[in-house]
Amino acid sequence: MLWHIVHRVRAVPSIDEVVVAVPDGPADEVLHKFCATNDIASFSGSELDVLDRFYHAAQVYGADPVLRITADCPLVDPELVEKLIELYRSGSYDYAAVAAGADAPSLEGERFPDGLDAECFSFASLEQAWKEAQDSRDREHVTRFIWRRKGLFRCTKSLADQKYPSLRLTVDYPQDFVVASRIYEKLFHEGNIFHLADIVDLLGRDPEISKPNEHLIEGQHYRAVLEE
Repeated sequence: MLWHIVHRVRAVPSIDEVVVAVPDGPADEVLHKFCATNDIASFSGSELDVLDRFYHAAQVYGADPVLRITADCPLVDPELVEKLIELYRSGSYDYAAVAAGADAPSLEGERFPDGLDAECFSFASLEQAWKEAQDSRDREHVTRFIWRRKGLFRCTKSLADQKYPSLRLTVDYPQDFVVASRIYEKLFHEGNIFHLADIVDLLGRDPEISKPNEHLIEGQHYRAVLEE
């Protein structure tokens, strides 16, 4: 999964470098070895204070703006990420995100399927969050401090231009991994990047592929993130 995520993100024209922010526990050393073997930059930081890990990774690598992709999104779409970066640059925003994440259900407009998440934000916003965030949820979820304070930060969302079927393309449970694996078996070819349109077309022709995680779609398990 990590290999595929890195190579899909590397296909985004505006991205200069991809860095894997790895927890600093001994069990995660295998990730550093994997990155070294596959010529992928990595950074080690706090396992629980993910905001601190992310901030220092961005600081060391001089990232500004910062593009955040989570490692549970093996189907991240380079085209959507590039459009997100263009949106971020177009309006002097502090923060922009693909409308597929934790607060997307509260938006007016169409959203993308869960698992297409991506966020683009200024290093200054990240640094302010790192300095001021006290809530453990803000320290764990990296950008929560930013997107919950729209009066303090100028935030926007990249909305979908069409209504997509209810799909779950993230990998949080074994059933999600089965679905993602089936999609890769059908669509992946070395040196070729498939996109959301290809996935939607595939699942429209063969809906059995997405059956294993359909029961996980309702609510998308965001309630714990959104509640006070």
